[in-house]
Order: sequence, then structure tokens, then C-alpha cells
Amino acid sequence: MQLRYAFRLYPQPGQRLALARAFGCARVVYDDAVRAREDARAAGEPFPKAAELSQNLITRAKRTPGRSWLGEVSSVVLQQSLRDAETAYKNFFASLKSERKGPRAGAPRFKSRKDSRQSIRFTANARWSITGSGKLNLPKIGAVKVKWSRALPARPSSVTVIKDAAGRYFASFVIDTDPAADAARMPDTDRAVGIDLGLTSFAVLSDGTKIDSPRFLCRAEKKLKRTQRELSRKQKGSRNRAKARLKVARAHAKVADARHEFHHQLSTKLIRDNQAIGVEDLAVKGLARTRLAKSVHDAGWSAFVHMLEYKAARYGRTLVKIGRFEPTSQTCSACGVKDGPKPLRVREWTCSACGTVHDRDHNAAKNVKTAAGLAVSACGAPVRPESLLAQREETGSHGSPPEPRAA
Repeated sequence: MQLRYAFRLYPQPGQRLALARAFGCARVVYDDAVRAREDARAAGEPFPKAAELSQNLITRAKRTPGRSWLGEVSSVVLQQSLRDAETAYKNFFASLKSERKGPRAGAPRFKSRKDSRQSIRFTANARWSITGSGKLNLPKIGAVKVKWSRALPARPSSVTVIKDAAGRYFASFVIDTDPAADAARMPDTDRAVGIDLGLTSFAVLSDGTKIDSPRFLCRAEKKLKRTQRELSRKQKGSRNRAKARLKVARAHAKVADARHEFHHQLSTKLIRDNQAIGVEDLAVKGLARTRLAKSVHDAGWSAFVHMLEYKAARYGRTLVKIGRFEPTSQTCSACGVKDGPKPLRVREWTCSACGTVHDRDHNAAKNVKTAAGLAVSACGAPVRPESLLAQREETGSHGSPPEPRAA
């Protein structure tokens, strides 16, 4: 499995200028490739091949007065920019033919020097290296200081230098993980757990554990409003506005980083402690169009589940997603009787059949575990709820969305 390890970079002023030059050259080559293909499409001609674009937009362009400055950066950076354009078109055509999984990819667009994120990529043939003092030596840029938070588990195959909206620089290394080392790091266990994601409690586990929602955006909202208000008062195009924009970006980056760290720590703990995990396939896009949109985005359920997916695959764990229309909040986890839909304000309810008092979220987590086939009976056989006829309001109607899940 290939993973990315990102580390903070601290380039010197001269190195920042060199990186800005490399970002600009890579962006120009990408835009030239998109323009060449768009011109060919408008003229009804076949798209130029990658080799032809490389000759015209890089090799020959360096000899012209208008593009001579392309020779000031590593040629690998320019070639990788062409590959990015090629990949963008492949994804676009695959989406048109419904051959690509995931969200539909749009047609490639021109990049701008005002984009919030700039990046360049160096492969192994670029002859980049890590010096004995721990610096990242990049061709035509120099040895850049790196803040190493951990050791790389293997030799990287490539490195991508990224500048984000907050003006921070990062080096992202691509690493091929060792399955044997991963297996030794997290030995097998006999535990399984079901997870019910919510808003008041970020997650409730089938064993009764409740993980509170940190609400990073809600806690930082006052500061974000103040910085955004200061930005709106600055004159467009002024240096003060650029400084205020950077302050807003840094405030948002702080919130995003805190949420990212929380997701990583919790997902790693769950993967380490459990051999199998059951989770609901929530319709996050649908929930993001409701009155709960801000809270849903603040929770970041999709990013958290994605972390569970790749960590489960890496460490040999099992992750089971159950359908989003599974009535986990309506079914009694003790007797399996469906007790009907309940409004979100109902946090506890009593089963009409067996009289068991249920906490709404804990009961849902138990049902997630059972529906995923992770619950076992006394004889060791997996337990699944009995199939019941769907109620009229729960059939697969596209006219009414499912009941939003919130704690």
C-alpha cells in the first residue's frame, strides 16, 4: 500500500523565490497543455499526444524568448505537470463513460497564480535527496529545512512540495508500506465494535463508550468572524488586505488541522483495539443541505470513515459499511422488534415488546454491529436481525430524504 507522509518545510527567502518560480513554471506548462488540447478540440483535430506536448511545450519552448525561463527550474517538475494534465483528461473521459468510481470529474480548467494551493512534484530521477543533517535537497532550489515529526519507514519514491492557503510549505513523501511490519505493529485481536456517528457525541460505540464531539469550528467561530470582518474592511488589492487574507487562512487551517488530528487519533485507536468495525454509510451530501449543514461539516464524518477504510486495509482489519436506510434507531437491539420512527428530540425510548429502555445512540451502535454481521450469539454464530417489511414512509422513495442522524 502506498501512503503519504507530510512534513513541514521552512525554506529560506531565496528558496521561497525559487519555489515560487517552480510553481509558476509548472502552472504555465499545465495551462499550455490544456490550451493545446482545447484548441485541437475546437478545430476538430485529434488531441496531441503526451510526447508531442512535451516536445512543443517544454523542449522547444525553452529555446524561445517567451518561454526561456522554463530552463530555470527542474525539467522533472515540468514533465510531472504534463502528466497531471494527462491524468485530469483521463479522469474526465472516464467519468463521461461512467468508468470511474467516485464523484464525477469535470473538464480540466486553467490554473491561476492566485490559487490557494500550489504544488510541484519531484520523482526519483530528479535526484532529490535527504542530507545527513536532515534537510531536503531539491534540484535548483537547495537544501530546505524540514521539521521531522517521525522517521520515514522506507525510502520514498517521490516528493511533492506544497504551499497551502496559509502560506505554509509541506513536503509530502510517497512511501510503500511493508505488510509484515504493519502486521507486527498491530497484532490480531478478537474484539469487534459497531459505531454510530452523531453530532452531540461524535461517535457512540456498541460497548457503550461515547466520544464527545470536539466542535472545532464552533469553538473557533468567534475568532473566524472577527478575522473575516477585518478582511472585509480592507481595500481590494492592498497589502493590508493580503495580510488580512493570510490571517483568515491561518485561522481556518488551525481548525482543519485540529479536526484532522482528532480523526487520526480516534481512527488509529479504533483500528488498534478492534479486529472488525461496523459503521453506517451516511448520506453526508444530503445532510449538508439541511439546517444541520454547519455541524455536519464540522464533524467531518466522511474523512473519518475514509481513514478507517485505509487503516483497516493496511493493518488487516475488517470494516463493514451497512446501508444508510437500515433502521438502526428504530429497532430494539434486545429483541429485534421495529418500534417505528422517532423524532430527533427523543434520546431514550422503551421497547413496546420487551420493555427494554434504550439510549438512542447506544442502541443504534448495537444495531450497526448486528447489521454488519459482527455480533455473535452464545454459540458463536453471527446474529442478523430478522427481515421485516418496510413501512410506507421508509420505502425507497427519492422524494423524501432519510431522517437526519444527530445526537
